[in-house]
Amino acid sequence: MRVASFLSAVAAVFAAPAATAPTSAAAGTAGCGKSHSLSNIYRGLTSSGRIRTYSVHLPGNYSETTPYPVVVGFHGSSSIGLFFEADTKLSEERFSANKIMVYPDGVGGAWAGANYSSVSVAEDLQFVADLLADLRGEFCVDDARIYATGMSSGGGFVNTIACNGAVGGAFAAFAPASGSFYTDNDALHADCAPARSPVPLLEVHGGADASVHYDGGEGEGGVEPAIPAWLGWWAQRNGCDDAGKTVEDSFDGDVHHTTWTCGGTEGALQHWKVDDMGHCWASTEINFSQIAAGELPTHIQASQIIMDFFDQFTKP
Repeated sequence: MRVASFLSAVAAVFAAPAATAPTSAAAGTAGCGKSHSLSNIYRGLTSSGRIRTYSVHLPGNYSETTPYPVVVGFHGSSSIGLFFEADTKLSEERFSANKIMVYPDGVGGAWAGANYSSVSVAEDLQFVADLLADLRGEFCVDDARIYATGMSSGGGFVNTIACNGAVGGAFAAFAPASGSFYTDNDALHADCAPARSPVPLLEVHGGADASVHYDGGEGEGGVEPAIPAWLGWWAQRNGCDDAGKTVEDSFDGDVHHTTWTCGGTEGALQHWKVDDMGHCWASTEINFSQIAAGELPTHIQASQIIMDFFDQFTKP
């Protein structure tokens, strides 16, 4: 879905809270040793002959000698990274105190894979690779703990990354939300070739999503898979034990949390379905995507669920 930007409102909520540095030992990248006076940084780079941009939020007490996990967040269509940051509140200390948060901007406000996209899948994947190289060179990054999340078409592009062995291999785990999986539908799912198995992956979706239908079908940017079918493909790719799948229902049966054990890794594939939720970022507090979709706060906080999920996994 194309979400209204609410850019004027973004400025009002954009903040840089303090944080506590991670304490675990980790191998850092070339950017370790470079100091940064600002916690919010906007950067540009040339990728495939095109100027591309992204913003970085550093922990409040960022240390250039401490390698930090990185979370890359991909906005929905007709949007920019700063809107995704404000909508999800992922840069707030309660969610990402020990992480470098990164918010790239899609060309024309979109990511590759939809029929309205401005660039090819190959070009956007190259941008992700170039962005990670730039991050490693400028910031102190824990290269074994790089993660990706995104909403709507951004969530769909997160899945596209996960299905690409070359670029996706740089990430430890993925968490799309309300994802429009144009490149992983009934016709194309056999083309998905992850870097390894299992690939830790979590998805959040509303059962009442009127833009990216839970049962699939024609979406705004192409054909989308039914979410249960898409989960089944990932269960196969990840070697999940379907007999050991668990489903926990809560909030009077409105929320369903499904967990698989895959290749001996418990919880490597997870899904949260909120039956009465539409096309928005799941949050217990009102946010911009809920306002755009005419929604109210829901039972679960996707930002916390996703960060807790990421904390469980390190790239082998």
